[in-house]
Amino acid sequence: MKTSYFENLGVKTSLLGFGCMRFPTLANGNIDEIQAERMIDHAIRNGVTYIDTAYPYHAGESESFVGKVLKKYNRNQFTIATKLPVWKVNKKEDVREIFSEQLNKLQMDFVDFYLLHALDNERWESLLKLDVLDEVLELQKEGKIKYVGFSFHDEYSVFEKIITYRKWDFCQIQYNYVDTEIQAGDKGYDLAEKLGIPLIIMEPIKGGNLANLPEDISHIFKSYHPTKSLSSWALRWVASHPNVKVILSGMSTMEHVTDNLDTFINFSIQNEDEMKCVDQVTKIIKSRTKNGCTGCEYCMPCPHGVNIPRNFRIWNDYSIYRNEAQAKRRYWKDMAASERSDMCQECGACEAVCPQSIQIIRDLKRVTLEIPND
Repeated sequence: MKTSYFENLGVKTSLLGFGCMRFPTLANGNIDEIQAERMIDHAIRNGVTYIDTAYPYHAGESESFVGKVLKKYNRNQFTIATKLPVWKVNKKEDVREIFSEQLNKLQMDFVDFYLLHALDNERWESLLKLDVLDEVLELQKEGKIKYVGFSFHDEYSVFEKIITYRKWDFCQIQYNYVDTEIQAGDKGYDLAEKLGIPLIIMEPIKGGNLANLPEDISHIFKSYHPTKSLSSWALRWVASHPNVKVILSGMSTMEHVTDNLDTFINFSIQNEDEMKCVDQVTKIIKSRTKNGCTGCEYCMPCPHGVNIPRNFRIWNDYSIYRNEAQAKRRYWKDMAASERSDMCQECGACEAVCPQSIQIIRDLKRVTLEIPND
């Protein structure tokens, strides 16, 4: 397993991190604990040491499940990361109450990497007024948190303001070969590297989108490496940036685990010709993609029942794949009428929390107009 060394912290982890946001689920929506545990076990047996969860993942059940699975391992066999849901903090005292709840769920005495979750400008200003960061740093002094950082979802100017506020132990950004000019992007990567703040990367495969490219795009990769998965191209592109220390993959199947393990056990940095292939693919994808939805579901549940990520996934796939019959079936037959884009009541609740700052109301109208119907 390819490992990384955090020079500023003196810590070594696996370059591949197990993201605990997209576990397989049962028909009732609960985590398929048997399958998910097998996946975590297989990953750890093959060298994955960085496990990333968060308070809201899987409707609040991810931390408890992860804690139960990891209980059978020695504490020095893994590194755990979780996040403070800053939107739940209304007063400074809430920090300790929430953190104590998280430790209880995880069945642990301390957390290795603790993040202020999904910061944007509004949340950042709010937590400063409430002295939230001071309280988190106090928990670090007490030994309950080893390293303090943040995850980020806003424009570059906000990222610059936050990352230069103090000497963070690390930070986490969205980064992949398509999303280099949104949120922190390339400029954010360069700034973090300049400041000596190591990066943890989320959405390296853009919510799975870069693992499912149409034939007229994927052939560019397949003609160069016939046996390598599309996911491996996306992961290796991110991993070829030296200040990237952990790449999170939200694995949903055992096949995802085994493919990712193959990528990082037999890891090599992308060469110049491979980078040219990536550039070619990027240009084609950007020319076809309607919006930047990653399916993170921060916008859900919609107060009026619209399945926002599903609508955008169908719409983007239709634009990229050009499969009209499939788009018709997925939108008009497979999706309940109550979940379709034309049920949007324009309340704006979704736009207030979208990490990608997508104009959701506008784009839902476009979905309604552009998905073909008989």
